[in-house]
Amino acid sequence: MNDNDTGSLPDLSSRTIAFIGGGNMATALISGLVADGYDPKRIHVSDSDQQKLSMLAARLGIRSAADNAEAAAAADVVILAVKPQVMATVAKELAPLLQRHRPLVVSIAAGVTETRLRGWLGEGIPLVRTMPNTPAMLQAGATVLHASAGVSDEQRSLAESILRAVGLTLWVEDEGLMDAVTALSGSGPAYFFLVMEAMETVGQELGLPAETSRLLTLQTALGAARMAIESSDGPAVLRERVTSPGGTTERALEILEQGGIRELFHQALTGARDRSRELSAMLGEE
Repeated sequence: MNDNDTGSLPDLSSRTIAFIGGGNMATALISGLVADGYDPKRIHVSDSDQQKLSMLAARLGIRSAADNAEAAAAADVVILAVKPQVMATVAKELAPLLQRHRPLVVSIAAGVTETRLRGWLGEGIPLVRTMPNTPAMLQAGATVLHASAGVSDEQRSLAESILRAVGLTLWVEDEGLMDAVTALSGSGPAYFFLVMEAMETVGQELGLPAETSRLLTLQTALGAARMAIESSDGPAVLRERVTSPGGTTERALEILEQGGIRELFHQALTGARDRSRELSAMLGEE
């Protein structure tokens, strides 16, 4: 896995971006781009929900399109942000248009492989497959990207500059690793929510008022994440540093270790990766 330093990123200001689909993740990306100073008039969006599209145009100033073809017609970058279940229909519909001017196509649909996209869009179109996660809605996401063989360095940088608008970006050269990415960062926010949910509940059971338990849990999670991000040391060193011999933290960690927390996480992430593969295979059968 490569880090997110691909050198100088291209100037987006002269590029037109089309979003096919205006759901939550597309809205997060558009919001991040606009917050970074990108001209919303160079963003064209299509969506089957006309009310949602009108609200998006009113809130962010983007151009709404009557249909997918209108949105993509003059775009330098086309971002496929529809549900995986309808991706085949949408891609096949756009294929003739995209084959004529061959923009960079970026997919944010989970489980839709490069092979399938090529089958629907045809050969010769530069493709970047991405896996963002839900904190992208707060510009705090983690997105992994995979480029097909026909993507130039400039196009890689262009895709990265768009996804960077909502957080961290990383590249993988092996597309097969995208299932592991789905298990780790794609589903990962839910794992932390579960831990916070459990801590909050037990705090109440130990006698803390509900709001106190909630706020202490949330601020502790935020503080731990910031310490991990801002420190040059890894989580193991940070854990050891806050664990006094014979103290309360040591007792709690011993109980978690005895309960097999590491093995549980291994099983959970492996299961999520395997399910990602299964869902991808099911999409191919539809």
